[in-house]
Amino acid sequence: MFPDPLRQSVDYLVLGHLTRDIGADGERLGGTAAYAALTAAAFGLRVGIVTSWGEDLPLGKLGGIPIVNSQFSETTTFESWQEDGIRKLKVHQLAAPVESQHIPTAWLGARIVHLGPVIGELSPQIARQFEESSLGITPQGWLRQMDADGIVSPNEWPEADFVLNKSMAAVVSEEDYVNHADWLNSMIVSAPILAQTQAQRGATIYYQGEEIGVPGFEANEVDAGGAGDIFAAAFFIRLHFGDTL
Repeated sequence: MFPDPLRQSVDYLVLGHLTRDIGADGERLGGTAAYAALTAAAFGLRVGIVTSWGEDLPLGKLGGIPIVNSQFSETTTFESWQEDGIRKLKVHQLAAPVESQHIPTAWLGARIVHLGPVIGELSPQIARQFEESSLGITPQGWLRQMDADGIVSPNEWPEADFVLNKSMAAVVSEEDYVNHADWLNSMIVSAPILAQTQAQRGATIYYQGEEIGVPGFEANEVDAGGAGDIFAAAFFIRLHFGDTL
């Protein structure tokens, strides 16, 4: 008899929607949960995903990772395009929220927990479930809202102080708070460690009043999709295992 993966503990638990991403090159699987899970698996960790999606999208390399899915849901679907050099997003479908009761009991003790909402699908209160874990936050989905037509725009995050105070570290993209620099300042105060990713320019890390610049390196960029999520997962993992900034 094969063991039930939902009854086994995991090292890295990620919560958030798996998404269908529509771009100029067609459709593909996306979402912080997908990229972070693959990154953690590449580090050799046991990974679990708690999500909400319609199961109508091929999982590809995620097929070997245990996934808990809330039932009777559509797949969150984003369309992206460039407008005046700025990435624009539209939501065509929205999956059901990811609730704390969906998390298998055996996974509640994960060493690293990554909260990775893409469009408000996680309640900030879910952070209370993981007091003993190293909690990594990518708050992108809490910094977004969508209008009646599905167009995504920046959104103030009133629970930021509560969630970030419970975290080990957080990673935010400079795209997440365009024209709202005060949001970044607030997150810097609340998070023990905050990394701001800046695309090809690298990142800036804020820690105990210091700013640490991490320059990008020369590379032949093929596809930037998920780059920030991959950075975040690797960052959380190495911090948990004792690497210094």
